[in-house]
Amino acid sequence: FLISIYTTGYLEAANIRSERVFTGSMLVFLSTMTMVTLSDHIMVMWIAIEATTLASAPLIYTHRSAATLEATLKYVLICSVGIALALLGSVLIALSMDVGGVNVPVAFSALAVVANRLDPLWLKAGFVFILVGYGTKMGLAPMHTWLPDAHSEAPSPASALLSGVLLNCAYLGIFKTNKIMHAAGLGHFSGTILIVFGLASILVAATFILKQTEYKRLLAYSSIENMGIIAFGTGVGGLAAYGAVLCLIHHSLIKSSLFLSSGNILLGYGSRLIDNTGALARRMPRTFVAFFSGFAGISGFPPFGLFLGEVFILIGAFRGGHYVGAGVFIISLCVIFAGFANHVMKMSFSEAKTVDRIEEKSAMVWPQYVLLLTSLVLCFWVPESLYETIVHAVNSIGGRF
Repeated sequence: FLISIYTTGYLEAANIRSERVFTGSMLVFLSTMTMVTLSDHIMVMWIAIEATTLASAPLIYTHRSAATLEATLKYVLICSVGIALALLGSVLIALSMDVGGVNVPVAFSALAVVANRLDPLWLKAGFVFILVGYGTKMGLAPMHTWLPDAHSEAPSPASALLSGVLLNCAYLGIFKTNKIMHAAGLGHFSGTILIVFGLASILVAATFILKQTEYKRLLAYSSIENMGIIAFGTGVGGLAAYGAVLCLIHHSLIKSSLFLSSGNILLGYGSRLIDNTGALARRMPRTFVAFFSGFAGISGFPPFGLFLGEVFILIGAFRGGHYVGAGVFIISLCVIFAGFANHVMKMSFSEAKTVDRIEEKSAMVWPQYVLLLTSLVLCFWVPESLYETIVHAVNSIGGRF
């Protein structure tokens, strides 16, 4: 809803060739992601996640330049390969049902009940293919190569949905499959693989954030980092799994706010290059407050929720004896913070060619504030229904704490 409010002002200010195509694609994209969240059948979820690819491709190609064409083709091709692997994984899980003599619907909830009767070999193979397949759509390294281009080339409202919602939809497919693995007594196997992919994603983000020259690509690599954090916490389990879900929720809110703020900066400065910005605090003060607050939140500063989530993940990692993983986690996050802070400080306070104020429309500023305020409120007060949902989800993957 908030992104839709922002989009009304964005369409007036941005040079978009076909507003009808953009608006229609946004609505279809939202519908397909809603379908993902409501899907319990394995194949229905696969269809829904594939549909999100087709629905979001026109959004990435909105500006119809050579760069957007390249980003769109890379997105469609790489994600389609990933989705094909996820389909193979779904078939292998169905095969584990046949070998185990299980006759229930091919649904996540039904399979979790009879998971101990599924053939473990085929179930393991199915999980690996689903993790790699949906992990491609989630932006886990080394399958992440489509994400920086797609998120940076898409219009900012679309980037906010791609990072804040779509990546979570892909994670949902992995999460539900991981639930079956835990019910089958194979949680250690799935957890180990998730830890490896999670740490790899964090390391890749730490490497590339340092040398970024564009602020939207900077935010894209931050999304890869946070997906790695979520995968790592899910793999560790226990209290870390609870922290991973907290990171999932707060990343959606904060990163959406950051991409919307980046849209204001792009419209104001006319460039995605960090070196072509500067003096943001003086030229766009309201956008600066949202952007800098978003930076603090996404970096895990208290009292934002990512701080709590990352602390829970670290405590869970130490409790579980994952000392090396926790060490890599801490060092990588410190490197990422240093690189991110350097870029944000340069954008906010460095000298610019001019210090003239840039117009900021209220409809393109207050949605970011509401998203950030929601994240802050959820740090101190969580509705009982939401808390029970989180605890139930965490308990289903062995996350009792």
